[in-house]
Amino acid sequence: MIRIEFYGIPRERTGVGSLDVEADCVASALRQVARDFPEFAARCMNGDRLAAGLIMNLNGEKFTSDPATRIQDGDSLLILSADVGG
Repeated sequence: MIRIEFYGIPRERTGVGSLDVEADCVASALRQVARDFPEFAARCMNGDRLAAGLIMNLNGEKFTSDPATRIQDGDSLLILSADVGG
């Protein structure tokens, strides 16, 4: 399981602070979020990527936008508005 945490606009669109999913890459995780939260998919995604203005961080260590980024059990993805805190 990986934990996806939502901040800013993504949290508004999902209505939750976090979600646990089983996924082996970012694209798979985002597909599950899109399936569970259609409004998030419509407003926060562009195909299998996040829409402009949103960023994703893996384990608090690196930012990624590549849907092929590998993730593993216990990882955390943070999805947030690019302007949060800035």
